Amino acid sequence: MKILILFVFIFQISYVNADEIYNLIKIPNLEIYKLKNDNGIRYLSAKGNFKIGVNKNITCEEANKNNLKTKFPLIEKNLNRYNSNFLNKIKLKYVIFCENLFISKINTGGIPDNKNRTLILDINFNKKYFERMIHHEIFHMVQNTHIKYFDEEKFSSFNQTSFNYAECSTCSNRLNLDLYEKTDGFLTEYSKSIPSEDMAEIFSFLMTDKETIEDKINTDKILSNKVNFIKLNLSKIDKNIL
Repeated sequence: MKILILFVFIFQISYVNADEIYNLIKIPNLEIYKLKNDNGIRYLSAKGNFKIGVNKNITCEEANKNNLKTKFPLIEKNLNRYNSNFLNKIKLKYVIFCENLFISKINTGGIPDNKNRTLILDINFNKKYFERMIHHEIFHMVQNTHIKYFDEEKFSSFNQTSFNYAECSTCSNRLNLDLYEKTDGFLTEYSKSIPSEDMAEIFSFLMTDKETIEDKINTDKILSNKVNFIKLNLSKIDKNIL
């Protein structure tokens, strides 16, 4: 009898947690993947397809359990780089796993949502850029919560005066994520889309390939200024993040 009562109690706790999480983040068809983590992140996975957003313009499909089992250790390793204090400052609590993530019919690796403290990740995203993508999306949450530290006009002033960013990331054809051999102020083609993507690309490389970036800035003054700008302002949030 005691074992039965304990089982029912545990089931109720799991059910309540899942229900509470849905009420907080308003994403349907989710199930708990892992709740207990040292930095407080709660991982959930899509057990069915979902559509969210004002016009249902964000869509994603059920996360394949075997695929997620393979990818999760890599995801957790990268997200464990962030302590709970930092995550609270950037308003990240829930990480959602799904596959084939689209926003307004544009395929994307992740969608950050500071308001609901969530980050949706497409576990099918190109494995070549997968780890960088995670940190890239984290930076968007950093900037969204600390706009005063990451002023885009100041950041843009480091570029040559002849260069202009696109008006928006989705109206740019600058999409390639490969590292430039000759940087000239930009790490990737995607860095040239808009200032926030440029900053996010720098951060993603700093978190995954710092030695290469340190080498690049030795011969690239513009990139050096940008990297120092990112480092300086990140230190105002957490001195140990890099």
